[in-house]
Order: sequence, then C-alpha cells, then structure tokens
Amino acid sequence: MYNDIKLEKGLYNLSEKSFTNALEELDPTSAYCGTPMEKLDAFERQLKRFNIRVAGQSCDRVEKFFSSTETAVLFPEFATRCIRKGFEETILSSVCATQTVCGSSQYLGCIMDDSAEYTTFSQSDALSETVVRESSSAIRLSKYGRIINASYETVRQQKLDIFGVVLRSIGVKLALSIVKDAVSVLETGADVISVPALTYSSLARLYGSFDCFNMNAIITSPEIASEILAMEQLSDISVDADGKLILPFGAELIKTAAIGENTIIGIDKNFALEFITSSDLVLETDKLIDRQLDQIVASITCGFRKITPDAVKILKVTK
Repeated sequence: MYNDIKLEKGLYNLSEKSFTNALEELDPTSAYCGTPMEKLDAFERQLKRFNIRVAGQSCDRVEKFFSSTETAVLFPEFATRCIRKGFEETILSSVCATQTVCGSSQYLGCIMDDSAEYTTFSQSDALSETVVRESSSAIRLSKYGRIINASYETVRQQKLDIFGVVLRSIGVKLALSIVKDAVSVLETGADVISVPALTYSSLARLYGSFDCFNMNAIITSPEIASEILAMEQLSDISVDADGKLILPFGAELIKTAAIGENTIIGIDKNFALEFITSSDLVLETDKLIDRQLDQIVASITCGFRKITPDAVKILKVTK
C-alpha cells in the first residue's frame, strides 16, 4: 500500500521510467478501484500520505515538502507537474496530430508519395500506388530549457499554489519558444495564397483551398486574431465547451506570438504536424531534493515534422 513505500532519490533515475511510473509499479492505481482513492495516481496518494496540500484554502508552504527526507523526494515531481501543466496549456496540444517519443536526438520519419490520381480501374488495370518510405534526411531535435534562480530561503515560505502558478507560467513561456519551431515547420513548403487585405472572403478563400482535408484550425498572431474577431460576419462567433473560439466554417481560432504579423496558417490538425520528443520534461532532481534551488534547470529535447503537406495552407496579407 501507499503508506509502506520507501521514497528515495533513486526512483528518479530508473531507466526509461518517470518518477510517477516508478511509483505506480510499487503502488498500482488499479488496486484502489472502488475506493475513495481510485481517482488519485501514485504521486497524489503520496501527497495524501504526508498530508501535503498543494491547493485550496489550507494550502501548505513550500517548506512542507522538506519536513523529512522522504517528503523532499516528492518536490521535484511537484515542480515538474506544474511546469508541464503550463506547457500543455499552450497551442501545442491543439495543433499536433500526434506525439512521438524517440530514443535519440535525431529522428527519421516516413514520407508518403501520394501524387498518383485516385480513380476507377478495370479488372486488368494496375492500381495506382501510394508509396510510403523512410525519409532520407533526419530531423535533428533541439534542446529547449530555462534556468530558474530561486534559493530555498526565498521560496520556503511561499504557498504551494502560488509557487505552482509561477512554475506553470514558466512552462507556458518555454512552450512558446518551442511553438516557433512548429510554426516554421508548418510554413516550410506550404501553398501560399496572397491577398492585399484581410477580409472575411479571404478567410473563406483559405478554407476553400483545402481539398480532401478539412481546415479545422487557423493559427495567427494576436493582432490578426483581433482583426478577425472584429469582422462583422463574426459578430455571433461561437465558443465551445472548452472555451475555444470556433469560426462559422468550423475552424478553431488559435493565436500565438510565435507567428508573423501578416500570416494565417490553416491546418487540418488531425493530419498536419508530428511532435517529436527524445525525453519528457527534465529537472535536476538531486539539487531540488537537497534544497539547492539556486539554479533549477528545466529542459526538453524536441522537434516537429510535417506529416501531410496537403493538410497545411497559408494566407499572406501583403498590406
């Protein structure tokens, strides 16, 4: 049971296992089906075990994690989850069709040659082909990271929910730097429609440029997004259950400062982009456990690949 687990630094250093995965092997969530703890994962059960409250009116302070050698082991996972949550609240989760984990800093994806026409055929005719082969050039993954300077004495009295928000905001900004790479990959080699001014009809033209794929998202700068929202035709724009802005033709409006001011990228987010990582978000755990918080390094190694070129179109405003 979760009360009997010995928490130690070594749980962070197991090959190909995250800290939570290591805990889950020792304390499987499946064993709690039908109990009040069935909705908690192994890490959350350890927080409950040591009565560490990370949110709410009775939220504890950072120093609560360091009340014992065992509870200190939990702090890096808390910090990682906060940063990851901010990371996942960005547009990456909205624009990537799939995520691939590879074991090195280079990745060879597959390329599809689908140029032959899809048509009818007679019994004696040869079928047209779609050729899928391994790419001849590897995608080199880049390392993104941030150093967080915060001594233990500085943060020990901070409420965990406040400190968590700070870490979450770092995750948001870290993801923004990565989104710039995603935008660059989407733009490279994509079909471009140039228009002298941004109008509703030009957006409709972008939508109409998609053939067999469906434009279910457009990515643009905050300035262009505000112009789109100010259009008379969008006075009744809808918001879905998740708070996403949906344009009349069914495309989600996504804004990011990572894109050029006069560019709108239309995508079918189910087919356009692959997110590739060689590791999960990484923190220097030993320093955190030992209260050496002067320099916390958070990093991730990742890259992007366009899966289906026809699922990406670009509208350029030349004003």
